[in-house]
Amino acid sequence: MTEPQPGLGQNRIRTLAVLSVPAVLIGAVSAVSLYGLDELSRLLQDVLWDVLPHAAGIDPDGGWWIFGMLTGTGLAVGLMVRYLPGHAGPDSAAAELGGSALPLKVVPSLAAVAVLGLAGGVSLGPENPVIAINTAVLTALLARFFSRIPARLVVGLTVAGTVGALFGTPVAAALLFTGMAGAMTGPGALFDKLFLPLVSAGAGAAAMTMLGGTMLPAGIPEAAGNPGGWDVLAAMVIAPLAAGFGLAGVFAFRSAHRMFHRLRNPVLFTTLGGALLGLLGVLGGPLTLFKGAEESEELLHDPSESLATLAVLAVVKLAALVVAASAGFRGGRIFPSVFVGVAFGLAAAALLPDIRADVAVSAAVLGLVLAIARDGWLALFIGVVISGDAAVTAMLCLAVLPAWLVVTTAPHMLAEDDGGAQAA
Repeated sequence: MTEPQPGLGQNRIRTLAVLSVPAVLIGAVSAVSLYGLDELSRLLQDVLWDVLPHAAGIDPDGGWWIFGMLTGTGLAVGLMVRYLPGHAGPDSAAAELGGSALPLKVVPSLAAVAVLGLAGGVSLGPENPVIAINTAVLTALLARFFSRIPARLVVGLTVAGTVGALFGTPVAAALLFTGMAGAMTGPGALFDKLFLPLVSAGAGAAAMTMLGGTMLPAGIPEAAGNPGGWDVLAAMVIAPLAAGFGLAGVFAFRSAHRMFHRLRNPVLFTTLGGALLGLLGVLGGPLTLFKGAEESEELLHDPSESLATLAVLAVVKLAALVVAASAGFRGGRIFPSVFVGVAFGLAAAALLPDIRADVAVSAAVLGLVLAIARDGWLALFIGVVISGDAAVTAMLCLAVLPAWLVVTTAPHMLAEDDGGAQAA
């Protein structure tokens, strides 16, 4: 017979039912917070990339505007990190999803730099800062109104709720938490441990669906026929190749982070990072800017780019992700890695026209997300969602195996604590 979970009381059913109330609250608040931050960044993005350049008679897709905007974004983020109270929290380059709750005084500056980075075209997603913001706010709120709930459970439910909102479904959170459940709640039945995160994730996903839907790009236009043997083989080759390509970015990131942070002052290294992002934006064009969600969808539904162009897009976006993550900007890496995977997969499909495009793209996305995020369940889930075809799921379950062998002993995309990020 399964032992009751420590800290949840002897009557598991009653305790889980009672805790479902704050879990629903956490999921809903996480979704509203994510939606608000994303919408605010969109409004600012419209001002910076539409209203201002057109008022000045400048082409927003032109090289000078891209370079100037990203350099200015880097300077502004650096000034905020250096001088605002809380210094925008810890460097995202050194933080996993989740972790301990930050002090509330950090939230305003972290929200400000996250919104500015998203709006300014920096190649990072919202997941890391919004999870940190939600965790800080909800931990403080629940400590006041639900003081008996352990802080680590609040953190876990907040991560689940935000992940559910990010991907528009609680399934991603369930998969993510199969690896975290034991550490979070101790011994007990696995589904007991997943119960509250699923409640929070379901509430977050439902709230986000009502507010505007998932941030993941829609599925690839449906291919004719069922996947064949060559498609299976191609997926098992493309996924580890894409993972290896992503690992090149991981190794570059570690060196780049050390080089940027030798400058010590965030005003200097984020401005330099912004200037480099501007140059990369000029090289890759508007498609390589921003977090990459809408840009991935645009690329998927208008796959008219040549093989050479797709290769350039993949390389430039990966370089932009490396620079943005290592130069002190606050943001997540999942959505930019999805774009890199889409470009890589479309390039593979252009090189191998007999292979289904949805197979090539979903396998490449799986490999890239696996290398960058280092979570097999999450990478598999995103690959399946991108494909939009249940028939591709089985081959992705095979493709993840050689891809995992490629990444399993490689370092994670996390910086060493070299002290430079908090020079403020």
